[in-house]
Amino acid sequence: MMQRRHRRANAGLLLLLYEIFHVGLQNIPPVTLGVLALNIFLFLNPVRPLLEVCISVDEGFYRKSWQRLLLSPVHHADDWHLYYNMISMLWKGIILEKKLKSIWFAYVIAVFSVLIGVVYMVLELMLAKILDDPSYEMNCAVGFSGVLFALKVLNNHYNPGRVSSVFGLQISSKYACWVELVAIHLISPGTSFCGHLAGILVGLMYTMGPLQKIMKACAGGISSFTDPARPRDYYSDFDGATYNNERRPYGFWFPPEQHSEEEIRRQRLHRFERE
Repeated sequence: MMQRRHRRANAGLLLLLYEIFHVGLQNIPPVTLGVLALNIFLFLNPVRPLLEVCISVDEGFYRKSWQRLLLSPVHHADDWHLYYNMISMLWKGIILEKKLKSIWFAYVIAVFSVLIGVVYMVLELMLAKILDDPSYEMNCAVGFSGVLFALKVLNNHYNPGRVSSVFGLQISSKYACWVELVAIHLISPGTSFCGHLAGILVGLMYTMGPLQKIMKACAGGISSFTDPARPRDYYSDFDGATYNNERRPYGFWFPPEQHSEEEIRRQRLHRFERE
């Protein structure tokens, strides 16, 4: 059975690897690259069978199998499921990781992955109660697409006024995720409507609701985090360093003046000698 799975995996997996190497590993930010690598690795070496990692109301809530909140987003049903999700992650990650910076982007991915599973179970439970249909409690979902819908909301928020192509239709980016939600469900009824909707809702909780503030408050004691809402004029690149003289959140303090490369180099050497 595993041999048959690996043979089926060749087309989608090889095409995904081709796209990644075509972009160039050096051009993919580290967290995005890590997410791609993790999903590919777990597709080839799943922790457990899909029925034991997928998330549902019955398994996650009633049976208290909370580890599924962590496992379900990074497992995929087949190679094309993996391909489409990871290609979307590749391009969204390149854009958003540069915007948010790597540590905060990793934090966002981790929080979104778990929270989307929780919101998904809430939505399925509501449907089961409203429609008096317990089968919704058994719907079991896997895949990274919920996180991708949340990232799409973030991308549209940070890049407003754009036009997105959804199945050939030119849609304002403000409404693109909603049109894509409905279109995917109509074209592929087997996809998880509640899983995708959960992603959109979590993305809106971050961009329009309290989630971002809660995450900043929780990260307040970790000095390596940066504030994604602040300007990036203090960001240092490989060619030199530019600093801003205001105090940054989470304990950052940057020198008020600019230094030459030689002076920066001497300061670094002096700091290392003290350590």
